[in-house]
Amino acid sequence: MHTNMEMLMPMSMPHLVSVIIPTYNAGPLFGELLLKLQRQTLAPYEIIVVDSSSTDGTADAAKRAGARVFTVLQSEFDHGGTRNYAAGLARGDVFVFMTQDALPSDDRMLEELVKPFADEKTSCVYGRQLPRPDANILERLSRGFNYPEHSMKKDKSDIPRMGVKTFFCSNVCAAYRKEVFYEAGRFPEPVIFNEDLFFAAKCILQGYSVAYAAEARVIHSHDYTLKQQFRRFFDNGVSMRNNEWVFQYSAVGREGSRLLRAQLSALYEERKWLWTVRLIAESAAKFLGYQLGTRYRSLPAALCIRLSMHRKIWDKLGPYGQAKATSMKL
Repeated sequence: MHTNMEMLMPMSMPHLVSVIIPTYNAGPLFGELLLKLQRQTLAPYEIIVVDSSSTDGTADAAKRAGARVFTVLQSEFDHGGTRNYAAGLARGDVFVFMTQDALPSDDRMLEELVKPFADEKTSCVYGRQLPRPDANILERLSRGFNYPEHSMKKDKSDIPRMGVKTFFCSNVCAAYRKEVFYEAGRFPEPVIFNEDLFFAAKCILQGYSVAYAAEARVIHSHDYTLKQQFRRFFDNGVSMRNNEWVFQYSAVGREGSRLLRAQLSALYEERKWLWTVRLIAESAAKFLGYQLGTRYRSLPAALCIRLSMHRKIWDKLGPYGQAKATSMKL
C-alpha cells in the first residue's frame, strides 16, 4: 500500500463526510438517528442508507429524511460487501460508517470523529460508545473498558504490548479516509465478522495509524443473552481463523483476561455479588463460542450454521466458511 499525499485533501479544507448506514427493520428510533446527524456541527455531505429489504418502513423513513436510499436483498447482506457497495456510491472524501442502533450523544460527534485526520498517517478513526441508560452493569463495565475516557492512537509499535487489540476498530461509529480505504483494498468480503478490525490491521501493518476519538461519542450497547454471546463469539472465532495473518497476534496482550479482572474488581467494589455469577456464565459462553469458532473446520457444516449468529452469510462464505479467506493477506 503506497500513500499518495498529492491525492489527499488539504487539512485546511473541511471534509466532505458521507455517512453510511446499513439497515434492516431499524424501528422508530432510526428517525432520531437521522435527525441527530442532520444537526451536527459538521453537517454530513450526504447520508447513504443501504437497506436489506426492511418490512417496517425503514427505507421510506430514510427517504423522507433526505437520505440517499439503496435496497439490497436480505440474503445478499454481507458486513464487508454491503459496506463496500455503499462506499462505491459515496461522493465524500471521508466515509463514516454507523449502525442503525447508535445515536450521537451530542452535535459534535462528526466534528470530533474527523479531527484525527489532521495527521496524514491516520487511516481510520473510531468513536467512543457510551452504554444506554438501561444497560446492565456488565455491559456498562465492558463499554468503559473498551472505550475509555481518553483518546489514543495505535500503530505498529503497539503490537508487542497490545497484540490484536492494536487493530481494534468498530463500525458502530468509525471514519475512513477515502483514499486509504481504496488503497488498502476496502473491507474483506464476504466476511462474517470483524471487517473493521481486519481493515485496521492491514493499515497498521503497512505503517498507518488508527485513532480512537473519545470525544466522538455515540450511545450504543446491547443486552445479549448467553446464547447470543456464544453465537457472536463463535462468529468471531470463525472470522479470526479465516484470517491467520491477524489471528497470530491474538495470543499477545490477553485483553479478554484483563477485561474479566476489571469487571470482577468493579463488582467487588460495588458489592454487586450476584452479578459475579452472571459474569462467570457470560465469560464462559464467550470463551466456549470463540474456541469452537476457531476450530469450526472440525465441526459439521450444518452445526456451524446452527451455532452462528449470522446464519444467512454461510451460503456466501461457501464450504466451511473459507471463501475469500485469504483476500486480506499481506
